[in-house]
Amino acid sequence: MALSSYLLAGSRTASPSLPSFPSLRRRSYHRSPPLATTPLPLPSTQRWRRSLRFCASSPSSSPPPPVPPEDEEPMDYELSETTGNCDPLCSVDEVSSQYFEANYKPKNDLVKALTILATALAGAAAINHSWVAANQDIAMVLVFALGYAGIIFEESLAFNKSGVGLLMAVCLWVIRSIGAPSTDVAVQELSQSTAEVSEIVFFLLGAMTIVEIVDSHQGFKLVTDNISTRNPKTLLWVIGFVTFFLSSVLDNLTSTIVMVSLLRKLVPPSEYRKLLGAVVVIAANAGGAWTPIGDVTTTMLWIHGQITTLKIMQGLFVPSVVSLMVPLALMSLTSEANGSSQTSSSLLSSEQMAPRGQLVFAVGLGALVFVPVFKSLTGLPPFMGMLLGLGILWILTDAIHYGESGRQRLKVPQALSRIDTQGILFFLGILLSVGSLEAAGILRQLANYLDANIPNADLIASIIGVASAIIDNVPLVAATMGMYDLTSFPQDSDFWQLVAFCAGTGGSMLIIGSAAGVAFMGMEKVDFFWYFRKVSGFALAGYVAGIITYLAGQNIPLSLPTSLADIPFITGS
Repeated sequence: MALSSYLLAGSRTASPSLPSFPSLRRRSYHRSPPLATTPLPLPSTQRWRRSLRFCASSPSSSPPPPVPPEDEEPMDYELSETTGNCDPLCSVDEVSSQYFEANYKPKNDLVKALTILATALAGAAAINHSWVAANQDIAMVLVFALGYAGIIFEESLAFNKSGVGLLMAVCLWVIRSIGAPSTDVAVQELSQSTAEVSEIVFFLLGAMTIVEIVDSHQGFKLVTDNISTRNPKTLLWVIGFVTFFLSSVLDNLTSTIVMVSLLRKLVPPSEYRKLLGAVVVIAANAGGAWTPIGDVTTTMLWIHGQITTLKIMQGLFVPSVVSLMVPLALMSLTSEANGSSQTSSSLLSSEQMAPRGQLVFAVGLGALVFVPVFKSLTGLPPFMGMLLGLGILWILTDAIHYGESGRQRLKVPQALSRIDTQGILFFLGILLSVGSLEAAGILRQLANYLDANIPNADLIASIIGVASAIIDNVPLVAATMGMYDLTSFPQDSDFWQLVAFCAGTGGSMLIIGSAAGVAFMGMEKVDFFWYFRKVSGFALAGYVAGIITYLAGQNIPLSLPTSLADIPFITGS
């Protein structure tokens, strides 16, 4: 996913007259400022899985992190750099309000007023049944363009993209109901579109909750604790491939947050740490492209039947590896990667895994990997397998933490309150909007235009990847699925595989081109132009090399051993 609305890259300066106070990263929960300079220990029922970061205006005003009582579990603290800026992954609600209050500019009122006026005019046009009925395509394109502009410029307008997406979806289907031959036809089309979209929504809901449960138990320490090297070049490659394989099971956003949090404890603030963060972004996007559960766009193609498990893994694994190895090889030649060995922080060894964290990690990872197997064995949609895994993990965590009132945060109900619900609603709005354009036949007209002017399907897929560096890849892939059906390009055709690869890896070329890039930008205070100067060229080289590798690989037939091909997970879709 693109767009910087996942994170608010703002700053918050602590008041010089008051001691700095803790804010919970990525959570809408804040404590009041303490009355004394020494923070009080937090009760176990109020401890959260994320690290507490202390925002201070000067080094002298930064109090030490509170020490929990001996009978309580150690908390994971991380002291931020004393720059006076709060981590952008802090609570969006309070930090965003303070940010906009501190950076408020009256000229924004004019932009907002014009936006609201344009929206009102579009609504008035929608009410005019006769005009909409005669010009349905124009009305829908105008509303979609207006809504998408609101999503792109959400930070300037201070409108959340999820709300804009939902409003756009409803308006488009209202227009479709007016322009359809009858209301019954529009209702039938909406029901079909909702059924398809809900599969993706339920899948994401289950996957995000499972990952949240594993993360709350510090399960990913089993992966990160095995990284012991401090040689700059070696660490560059290790971080890249650990992220690559982690992202093939998790989503790229979660993988980026886990790995960048690890980098903060391995490497002190420097240009080299920024370079390692950029490696995480490229590796997370490349790793998510070659498995059906590694990236939202690949999952969409898999759920709707454009690709199958075996073919996507067989066809895209090597190109995805190449798209990572080329940037890694080029980055290894930079001055940052040829510096002296890095010293590690003691914070890494101070973290402790939650009780039965290894068990939860094993069950959670097994639940994610089992989803394709479940689809092969039962023939049911993938979201059913994901819900099965969530149900098992839910019962397990209830059982192992039964009677432990201080560990409610480790159970599923609290995990559900921490997942990215607004991101799921954004997917819902976008996919319903694209479904309305597909029902109206607009996407088919666009496909016919592209076929007439760009007859090469590989070039079309490559252009989609380049566009995903600027525009969100979810609506791009959703629109592509609406433009071309399985009669145009059959299941597992080169076109669908190349679309999955390009949409997944193309976002690495700009820092705003993927959710992973936006998360990195917020966590490490990296600006757009630094990434463009230092990383975009490497990412572009990897993108082009991956495409060339894929196209060359189509001329080399590959087959699995007979014994391996008999496994249901491999042969099934």
